[in-house]
Amino acid sequence: MASQTLAHAAERKIAPHIGVEFTGINLNQLDDGTFAAMRNALADHGVVFIRDQQLTPEQHIAFARRWGTIDINNYFPANGGHSEIAEVRKAENQQTNIGGGWHTDHSYDQVPAMGSILLARETPPSGGDTLFASMSAAFNSLSEGMKATLRTMRAVHSADHIYSADGIYAKTDQGADLKGHDVRTHAVHPVVIRHPRTGREILYVNPAFTLHLEGWTRAESQPLLTYLYQVAMREEFQCRLQWSPGSIAIWDNRSTWHCAMNDYHGHRRLMHRITISGEPLN
Repeated sequence: MASQTLAHAAERKIAPHIGVEFTGINLNQLDDGTFAAMRNALADHGVVFIRDQQLTPEQHIAFARRWGTIDINNYFPANGGHSEIAEVRKAENQQTNIGGGWHTDHSYDQVPAMGSILLARETPPSGGDTLFASMSAAFNSLSEGMKATLRTMRAVHSADHIYSADGIYAKTDQGADLKGHDVRTHAVHPVVIRHPRTGREILYVNPAFTLHLEGWTRAESQPLLTYLYQVAMREEFQCRLQWSPGSIAIWDNRSTWHCAMNDYHGHRRLMHRITISGEPLN
Protein backbone atom coordinates (compact mmCIF):
# COMPACT_ATOMS: atom_id res chain seq x y z
CA MET A 1 0.00 0.00 0.00
CA ALA A 2 2.87 2.39 0.77
CA SER A 3 4.34 2.22 -2.73
CA GLN A 4 0.87 2.56 -4.24
CA THR A 5 0.24 5.70 -2.18
CA LEU A 6 3.48 7.27 -3.42
CA ALA A 7 2.80 6.29 -7.02
CA HIS A 8 -0.55 8.07 -7.10
CA ALA A 9 0.57 11.22 -5.27
CA ALA A 10 0.86 14.40 -7.32
CA GLU A 11 1.80 18.02 -6.58
CA ARG A 12 0.31 21.13 -8.15
CA LYS A 13 1.46 24.69 -7.50
CA ILE A 14 -1.41 26.91 -6.36
CA ALA A 15 0.19 30.29 -7.09
CA PRO A 16 3.59 31.50 -8.36
CA HIS A 17 5.07 32.37 -4.97
CA ILE A 18 3.14 30.28 -2.46
CA GLY A 19 1.15 27.12 -2.02
CA VAL A 20 1.15 23.56 -3.36
CA GLU A 21 -1.71 21.05 -3.45
CA PHE A 22 -1.17 17.30 -3.05
CA THR A 23 -3.64 14.92 -4.68
CA GLY A 24 -3.99 11.16 -4.83
CA ILE A 25 -3.04 10.52 -1.20
CA ASN A 26 -4.68 9.22 1.94
CA LEU A 27 -3.14 10.73 5.06
CA ASN A 28 -4.05 7.62 7.04
CA GLN A 29 -1.83 5.55 4.70
CA LEU A 30 0.97 8.02 4.12
CA ASP A 31 4.31 6.44 3.24
CA ASP A 32 7.63 7.96 4.29
CA GLY A 33 8.55 9.05 0.76
CA THR A 34 5.37 11.05 0.24
CA PHE A 35 5.66 12.56 3.70
CA ALA A 36 9.23 13.66 2.93
CA ALA A 37 8.00 15.25 -0.32
CA MET A 38 5.29 17.02 1.64
CA ARG A 39 7.81 18.34 4.17
CA ASN A 40 10.05 19.64 1.37
CA ALA A 41 7.07 21.23 -0.37
CA LEU A 42 6.11 23.03 2.85
CA ALA A 43 9.61 24.49 3.19
CA ASP A 44 9.70 25.54 -0.47
CA HIS A 45 6.12 26.80 -0.92
CA GLY A 46 4.92 27.79 2.58
CA VAL A 47 1.52 26.04 2.41
CA VAL A 48 0.50 22.46 1.59
CA PHE A 49 -3.17 21.78 0.83
CA ILE A 50 -4.88 18.37 0.71
CA ARG A 51 -8.58 17.68 0.05
CA ASP A 52 -11.05 14.91 0.85
CA GLN A 53 -9.44 13.44 3.95
CA GLN A 54 -11.38 11.40 6.50
CA LEU A 55 -9.50 11.85 9.78
CA THR A 56 -10.73 11.15 13.28
CA PRO A 57 -9.36 13.45 16.00
CA GLU A 58 -6.92 10.71 16.95
CA GLN A 59 -5.70 10.39 13.35
CA HIS A 60 -5.37 14.17 13.07
CA ILE A 61 -3.16 14.14 16.18
CA ALA A 62 -1.10 11.21 14.91
CA PHE A 63 -0.47 12.97 11.59
CA ALA A 64 0.53 16.17 13.41
CA ARG A 65 3.05 14.29 15.53
CA ARG A 66 4.90 13.22 12.38
CA TRP A 67 5.73 16.91 11.93
CA GLY A 68 6.93 17.59 15.47
CA THR A 69 5.89 18.34 19.02
CA ILE A 70 2.39 19.73 19.48
CA ASP A 71 1.82 23.14 21.07
CA ILE A 72 -1.32 23.45 23.20
CA ASN A 73 -3.18 26.65 22.31
CA ASN A 74 -3.66 29.09 25.20
CA TYR A 75 -6.66 30.91 23.77
CA PHE A 76 -8.95 28.79 21.60
CA PRO A 77 -11.44 26.28 23.05
CA ALA A 78 -10.26 22.67 22.96
CA ASN A 79 -12.11 19.93 21.12
CA GLY A 80 -13.73 17.81 23.83
CA GLY A 81 -11.24 15.40 25.32
CA HIS A 82 -8.47 16.27 22.86
CA SER A 83 -6.42 19.10 24.34
CA GLU A 84 -4.10 19.01 21.32
CA ILE A 85 -6.91 20.18 19.02
CA ALA A 86 -8.05 23.79 19.16
CA GLU A 87 -11.41 24.71 17.68
CA VAL A 88 -11.54 27.70 15.34
CA ARG A 89 -15.26 28.28 15.04
CA LYS A 90 -17.92 30.79 14.17
CA ALA A 91 -21.60 30.13 14.88
CA GLU A 92 -24.51 31.08 12.67
CA ASN A 93 -25.40 34.00 14.94
CA GLN A 94 -21.87 35.38 15.38
CA GLN A 95 -20.50 38.32 13.40
CA THR A 96 -16.80 38.10 14.34
CA ASN A 97 -14.54 35.31 13.15
CA ILE A 98 -11.16 34.15 14.41
CA GLY A 99 -8.10 35.22 12.43
CA GLY A 100 -9.96 37.78 10.33
CA GLY A 101 -6.89 39.95 9.77
CA TRP A 102 -3.44 39.26 8.34
CA HIS A 103 -1.21 37.63 10.94
CA THR A 104 1.49 35.10 11.77
CA ASP A 105 0.50 32.67 14.53
CA HIS A 106 2.49 32.72 17.76
CA SER A 107 5.01 35.41 16.80
CA TYR A 108 4.41 36.62 20.37
CA ASP A 109 6.11 33.47 21.76
CA GLN A 110 9.80 33.35 22.57
CA VAL A 111 10.04 30.33 20.27
CA PRO A 112 7.22 30.75 17.72
CA ALA A 113 5.35 27.77 16.35
CA MET A 114 6.66 26.07 13.21
CA GLY A 115 3.18 25.94 11.77
CA SER A 116 -0.31 24.52 12.01
CA ILE A 117 -2.38 21.71 10.56
CA LEU A 118 -5.92 22.97 10.02
CA LEU A 119 -8.71 20.50 9.22
CA ALA A 120 -12.10 21.69 7.97
CA ARG A 121 -14.98 19.99 9.79
CA GLU A 122 -17.95 22.21 8.84
CA THR A 123 -17.88 24.86 6.11
CA PRO A 124 -20.43 27.39 4.82
CA PRO A 125 -22.05 26.94 1.38
CA SER A 126 -19.73 29.66 0.08
CA GLY A 127 -17.14 32.00 1.53
CA GLY A 128 -14.81 31.35 4.45
CA ASP A 129 -11.71 31.06 2.26
CA THR A 130 -8.24 31.59 3.75
CA LEU A 131 -5.64 33.81 2.11
CA PHE A 132 -1.93 33.10 2.54
CA ALA A 133 0.99 35.38 1.68
CA SER A 134 4.69 34.63 1.16
CA MET A 135 6.99 36.66 3.37
CA SER A 136 10.08 35.51 1.50
CA ALA A 137 8.63 36.86 -1.76
CA ALA A 138 7.70 40.09 0.02
CA PHE A 139 11.25 40.50 1.36
CA ASN A 140 12.81 39.71 -2.00
CA SER A 141 10.80 42.51 -3.62
CA LEU A 142 12.38 45.19 -1.43
CA SER A 143 15.33 47.36 -2.46
CA GLU A 144 18.83 46.32 -1.46
CA GLY A 145 19.08 49.37 0.79
CA MET A 146 15.85 48.51 2.61
CA LYS A 147 16.92 44.88 2.98
CA ALA A 148 20.25 45.90 4.51
CA THR A 149 18.53 48.23 6.98
CA LEU A 150 15.93 45.67 8.03
CA ARG A 151 18.61 43.04 8.66
CA THR A 152 19.93 45.19 11.52
CA MET A 153 16.54 45.57 13.24
CA ARG A 154 14.43 43.66 15.75
CA ALA A 155 10.73 43.98 16.59
CA VAL A 156 8.61 43.52 19.72
CA HIS A 157 5.62 41.15 19.54
CA SER A 158 2.71 40.48 21.93
CA ALA A 159 -0.82 39.05 21.93
CA ASP A 160 -2.03 40.82 25.08
CA HIS A 161 -3.94 43.51 23.17
CA ILE A 162 -5.79 40.77 21.25
CA TYR A 163 -6.70 38.14 23.86
CA SER A 164 -6.63 39.85 27.28
CA ALA A 165 -9.78 40.55 29.28
CA ASP A 166 -9.95 44.04 27.77
CA GLY A 167 -8.48 43.06 24.39
CA ILE A 168 -9.93 43.20 20.90
CA TYR A 169 -11.81 39.88 21.00
CA ALA A 170 -13.32 40.60 24.44
CA LYS A 171 -15.28 43.41 22.81
CA THR A 172 -16.82 41.05 20.22
CA ASP A 173 -19.21 38.11 20.19
CA GLN A 174 -16.20 35.76 20.19
CA GLY A 175 -15.14 36.94 23.66
CA ALA A 176 -17.12 34.38 25.65
CA ASP A 177 -15.64 31.45 23.69
CA LEU A 178 -11.98 32.35 24.17
CA LYS A 179 -9.75 31.76 27.19
CA GLY A 180 -6.27 32.75 28.34
CA HIS A 181 -7.25 36.30 29.35
CA ASP A 182 -4.54 36.32 32.03
CA VAL A 183 -1.75 34.98 29.79
CA ARG A 184 0.96 37.59 29.19
CA THR A 185 3.24 37.48 26.16
CA HIS A 186 6.29 39.45 25.06
CA ALA A 187 8.92 38.45 22.52
CA VAL A 188 11.60 40.21 20.48
CA HIS A 189 12.58 38.75 17.11
CA PRO A 190 14.72 39.84 14.17
CA VAL A 191 12.75 41.72 11.50
CA VAL A 192 14.47 39.47 8.95
CA ILE A 193 14.93 35.80 9.80
CA ARG A 194 16.39 32.87 7.87
CA HIS A 195 14.26 29.83 7.25
CA PRO A 196 15.67 26.92 9.29
CA ARG A 197 15.44 24.47 6.35
CA THR A 198 15.98 26.55 3.21
CA GLY A 199 18.10 29.42 4.53
CA ARG A 200 15.90 31.92 2.66
CA GLU A 201 15.48 35.36 4.18
CA ILE A 202 11.97 36.13 5.44
CA LEU A 203 10.25 39.32 6.53
CA TYR A 204 9.12 38.58 10.09
CA VAL A 205 6.69 41.26 11.23
CA ASN A 206 2.89 41.15 11.05
CA PRO A 207 -0.02 43.56 11.61
CA ALA A 208 -1.69 41.60 14.43
CA PHE A 209 1.12 40.92 16.88
CA THR A 210 4.07 43.23 16.06
CA LEU A 211 3.86 46.20 18.43
CA HIS A 212 6.88 48.27 17.42
CA LEU A 213 10.51 48.12 16.38
CA GLU A 214 12.97 47.56 19.19
CA GLY A 215 14.36 50.86 20.46
CA TRP A 216 11.70 52.83 18.56
CA THR A 217 8.41 54.19 19.84
CA ARG A 218 5.18 52.85 18.37
CA ALA A 219 4.60 56.20 16.63
CA GLU A 220 8.07 56.10 15.09
CA SER A 221 7.63 52.45 14.06
CA GLN A 222 4.25 52.73 12.37
CA PRO A 223 5.28 54.42 9.09
CA LEU A 224 7.91 51.78 8.30
CA LEU A 225 5.79 48.87 9.51
CA THR A 226 2.79 50.10 7.53
CA TYR A 227 4.91 50.26 4.38
CA LEU A 228 6.18 46.72 4.93
CA TYR A 229 2.63 45.47 5.52
CA GLN A 230 1.47 47.09 2.29
CA VAL A 231 4.23 45.31 0.40
CA ALA A 232 3.45 41.97 2.05
CA MET A 233 -0.26 42.25 1.23
CA ARG A 234 0.30 42.53 -2.52
CA GLU A 235 -1.95 40.09 -4.33
CA GLU A 236 0.95 38.77 -6.41
CA PHE A 237 2.44 37.20 -3.25
CA GLN A 238 -0.79 35.45 -2.22
CA CYS A 239 -2.75 32.27 -2.73
CA ARG A 240 -6.37 31.59 -1.80
CA LEU A 241 -7.67 28.30 -0.37
CA GLN A 242 -11.31 27.31 -0.72
CA TRP A 243 -12.39 24.87 1.95
CA SER A 244 -14.78 21.93 2.08
CA PRO A 245 -15.21 19.33 4.84
CA GLY A 246 -12.12 17.12 4.90
CA SER A 247 -9.77 19.75 3.48
CA ILE A 248 -6.45 20.19 5.30
CA ALA A 249 -3.92 23.01 5.13
CA ILE A 250 -0.44 22.78 6.61
CA TRP A 251 1.39 26.07 6.69
CA ASP A 252 4.87 27.17 7.62
CA ASN A 253 4.33 29.86 10.19
CA ARG A 254 7.80 31.37 9.82
CA SER A 255 7.48 32.17 6.12
CA THR A 256 3.79 33.01 5.65
CA TRP A 257 0.96 35.21 6.81
CA HIS A 258 -2.68 34.14 6.63
CA CYS A 259 -6.10 35.80 6.84
CA ALA A 260 -9.48 34.07 7.30
CA MET A 261 -12.22 35.70 5.23
CA ASN A 262 -15.34 36.65 7.20
CA ASP A 263 -17.91 36.61 4.38
CA TYR A 264 -20.37 33.90 5.41
CA HIS A 265 -22.64 35.49 8.05
CA GLY A 266 -25.56 33.30 9.02
CA HIS A 267 -23.62 30.07 8.50
CA ARG A 268 -21.48 27.92 10.81
CA ARG A 269 -17.80 27.23 10.17
CA LEU A 270 -15.79 24.81 12.32
CA MET A 271 -12.10 24.08 11.87
CA HIS A 272 -9.81 21.88 13.97
CA ARG A 273 -6.30 23.22 14.39
CA ILE A 274 -3.18 21.57 15.75
CA THR A 275 -0.11 23.76 16.17
CA ILE A 276 3.42 22.36 15.78
CA SER A 277 6.31 23.61 17.92
CA GLY A 278 9.08 25.56 16.26
CA GLU A 279 12.69 26.46 16.98
CA PRO A 280 14.49 29.67 17.93
CA LEU A 281 14.56 32.25 15.14
CA ASN A 282 17.71 33.91 13.85
